Amino acid sequence: MTASTPLLITFAVYLLMMVGIGFWAWRSTKTFDDYILGGRSLGPYVTALSAGASDMSGWLLMGLPGALYLGGVSEAWIALGLVAGAYANWKFVAGPLRVYTERSDNALTLPDYFTNRFHDHGRTLRVLSALVILVFFAVYCASGVVAGARLFESVFGMPYAEAIWWGAAVTILYTLVGGFLAVSWTDTAQGTLMLFALLLTPVLLLTTTGGLDSTIAAIQASDPVRLDWFRGGELGLIGIVSLLGWGLGYFGQPHILARFMAADSIATIPSARRIGMSWMMLCLGGSMIVGFLGIGYFAAHPEQAVPVDANPERVFIALVELLFNPWVAGIILSAILAAVMSTLSSQLLVCSSVLSEDFYRGFLRPAAGQRELVWVGRASVLLVSLVALWLARDPDSRVLGLVAYAWAGFGAAFGPVVILSLFWQRMTRNGALAGMVVGALTVILWKQTGSALYELVPGFIAACIAIVVVSRMGKPPAADLQATHQQVHATLKETGY
Repeated sequence: MTASTPLLITFAVYLLMMVGIGFWAWRSTKTFDDYILGGRSLGPYVTALSAGASDMSGWLLMGLPGALYLGGVSEAWIALGLVAGAYANWKFVAGPLRVYTERSDNALTLPDYFTNRFHDHGRTLRVLSALVILVFFAVYCASGVVAGARLFESVFGMPYAEAIWWGAAVTILYTLVGGFLAVSWTDTAQGTLMLFALLLTPVLLLTTTGGLDSTIAAIQASDPVRLDWFRGGELGLIGIVSLLGWGLGYFGQPHILARFMAADSIATIPSARRIGMSWMMLCLGGSMIVGFLGIGYFAAHPEQAVPVDANPERVFIALVELLFNPWVAGIILSAILAAVMSTLSSQLLVCSSVLSEDFYRGFLRPAAGQRELVWVGRASVLLVSLVALWLARDPDSRVLGLVAYAWAGFGAAFGPVVILSLFWQRMTRNGALAGMVVGALTVILWKQTGSALYELVPGFIAACIAIVVVSRMGKPPAADLQATHQQVHATLKETGY
């Protein structure tokens, strides 16, 4: 038996399980509502792990460990920002969004919610928000394809051009077949596997390297700057704000917000928040420890560090292959594939919902039947997948860079609009439009300046200002919109949320 045979077997079993879940979900997918939002039927555990797994992606097991390995503990500021942002999203957005989307003519997508929330009869909000989703998710989906390709390239020695197809094929299949339920159920299984991998790997690493003290001593001897939270003064205030600013992105991520919308009731949200935040903190902690301990391990074994130094995002893969029995390594490396697949499938489904609900039914076929819409949704998954594969064709693509740009785009374009639409009764349709345009354009233009400040931060601030200024300049919302807003918050108060 060759060294790669156990990996092939464990990967094959895992992939077959995911496809099996997809076909099982097909049996429960009867309507377009089922395909896009699972009939709003998710319980707390599935809601929590599906939101977490769809959030973290290959970034969790490749991008973040690679950043810690390359930059040291200063990169942990990202994790602190993400934990704060995720908690605020669960605490302040999840419940109100669940109620508001149902009261807004049972909105199934974010563009649907924006259109119904502001009674945008001209449907400008629908078109603009749908275009933002398609543009930034094309980049985000490409990051998932790149992460999957990196895994197959590293583990099986495949050429990159072939690896991108293997990395994406199964995800495309179960998303296309099973829709939201397949994505949510597979997310739950994948989130559990990711947690297992990120708890087990640091324990073995600590044992192998002789403990945390030995690792710190090795890093101190080789590169002490990696132990400095401020990177020897290089990071500075702007750098810290940029890393913490990642947390702002949560409020505008359509694939995460969709999980809140799909919860079976608002009563599910508090339990889901506790489960989701516990999962997130354990996974982030494990990921950072792997990247940090990897510095010490490869400092002591420089002959094994060549592939990792060439691409730091391979540090988790390299350590697992070096330290674990091939059968166990196959299971743990499947967690990377799980992280990639969980996010990519969620993003493909959001893009599919935009094309089928917001463009096809919204403009081309308003009277389209449920079965027709489901098949249009499946065709849309295939179309978006092909675009993502084309964008990911560059073998020099970096997962963290692609994720950072898409995360900023959504966070700035949608985050302020979502928050203020839920809590500010005076917000208007033109204010929402201004916020989206200003937020998205600020991210795109700021990126071109080469500034050290992460483009999400100025984009988020500029969008908030634009919403408030433009809303104040116009007439107050109609009486029925204000009444709906008051009813939503009365419901929230009654449930004790």
